[in-house]
Amino acid sequence: MTLAYPIVAVATALWIGFSGYSLFSRQQFVVDPLKQYGVPRSWWNWLAFAKSAGAVGLVVGLFVPVIGIAAAVGLILYFLGAAATTVRARSYNTTLFPVLYLAPAAATLVLQLAS
Repeated sequence: MTLAYPIVAVATALWIGFSGYSLFSRQQFVVDPLKQYGVPRSWWNWLAFAKSAGAVGLVVGLFVPVIGIAAAVGLILYFLGAAATTVRARSYNTTLFPVLYLAPAAATLVLQLAS
């Protein structure tokens, strides 16, 4: 295992975990776009849980590789869906934001598979 994998995995988990926390705590910078995109409030806790579970899964994946792979794939799918949501809402100027979360999740997966 290279040193890059655990560093990227932990950094990604912290960043995505913060995103999950921000949604759980209804931070304005997260909630306002969801309202703009038309995401129902009933989904918000589930979305926050998915982000948080993925973040925890990346850390667990340092010790149980199959969990890390599943978490990374799940996060990649989650943020692809988030990007698609911004496109569906015609909010093209915010499409970059989910991609900024997707990229480190994908990098974590690539590094894990390479180690």
